[in-house]
Amino acid sequence: MSAIATLTHMTEQLQACQQGTLSVTELTASWRNKADQLDLPARFGEVLGNVLDRLESGALFSEESCSFSQKDLLASLQVWAEKAQAQLSKEQP
Repeated sequence: MSAIATLTHMTEQLQACQQGTLSVTELTASWRNKADQLDLPARFGEVLGNVLDRLESGALFSEESCSFSQKDLLASLQVWAEKAQAQLSKEQP
């Protein structure tokens, strides 16, 4: 699977999570697994890891008792995916 196809699949999973058809736990596990296949600069991995860590931490608590907003973190993943898409598009001949 190409990096673009992998990222497209990841984005589809994000949309499913936002719609409530995929759990945060399933999303974070899948994204951690697939991110290594994207061959992006190291800073992308660092940022993604931080967002996924916060998303996993927030999933352990109810929305009211956690300082991390799940909605905001999912929006952050969308921004990350858009930037990753731009980076991957630049690298293609």
